[in-house]
Amino acid sequence: MKPAVPVSVRRLAIVGVAAVCTAVLPSRAPPAEWPERPIRLVAPFPPGSLVDLTGRILQSRLEARLGRPIVIDNRSGASGNIGTDLIAKSPPDGYTFGIATDSTHAVSPALNPGLSYDALKDFAFVSRVGEAPYVLVAARDLPVASVADLVALAAAKPGALNYASVGPTSLAHLAGALFARMAKVELTEVPYRSSAGSILDTAEGRIELQFATLGPVLPHIRAGRVKALAVTSLRRVDLLPEVPTLDEAGLAGYEAVLWLAVVAPAATPPETVLRMNRELGAILAMPEVVAALRAQGLDAAPSTPGELQALIARDIGRWRSFAQTQDDGR
Repeated sequence: MKPAVPVSVRRLAIVGVAAVCTAVLPSRAPPAEWPERPIRLVAPFPPGSLVDLTGRILQSRLEARLGRPIVIDNRSGASGNIGTDLIAKSPPDGYTFGIATDSTHAVSPALNPGLSYDALKDFAFVSRVGEAPYVLVAARDLPVASVADLVALAAAKPGALNYASVGPTSLAHLAGALFARMAKVELTEVPYRSSAGSILDTAEGRIELQFATLGPVLPHIRAGRVKALAVTSLRRVDLLPEVPTLDEAGLAGYEAVLWLAVVAPAATPPETVLRMNRELGAILAMPEVVAALRAQGLDAAPSTPGELQALIARDIGRWRSFAQTQDDGR
């Protein structure tokens, strides 16, 4: 009969074997801290647009806080849908983000059933960045000095006045359509590839009207090349305090405000989304960032991811309902 091995000896033997096994097994490295490399920020509109300028305001601050380069990737076309589709189809690895707008994530989904992306299912929602009203501007030589003058002229010449947009699925398109419905006039839409070209044509009198983002058109307003008739928010804007809202000008309840936000591909790691949300919140609280955005006509307005998702769902429903009533009225 073999002598019994003391329990303490057996335990030492087990510990020794475990130690040997642990030594020969490869150690598992801790997860790398994000970010490890440059981050791409897709801007679905061209250089010089409000979306592009906003991205560049955020760029240097994000680089400073994250310690990695932020590369702005302008992918314009189709009212922002080309770049937005690129965001949706990029790897969800935390290294692609993009700027979404009311046009790309509310108007296009509401008006285009064949859209190549799903605005709610194909994205991770990071944060709203800000809100910007349009300003209704008229060519300098158009014989109007107010919204009332414009409505009277448009009523006298149905379809003769043209307004610029950046495509039939842009918020600028719906801003014009909403104006025409509420004023009971007929306007003709002229789509452009970019707001830069349409602003130039309005300033040079080749087109009569435009619902323009404030930053790019403001120099033309101040130089007298175009006339600012009204803004599309429910309150006046600080940069043009003398310009009334369309609500004040007689179109009660009129509102068409563009918002900008940051999104990522769906399935982007939640911890990465939350980190980016925190960084954007801190940046959007910086006085110099608030001032830089305001100079472009954009009021800083950060949000939680959930608040942004709810905003997008609400606006899709709003503009889908508007489009339906348009069709029913034909």
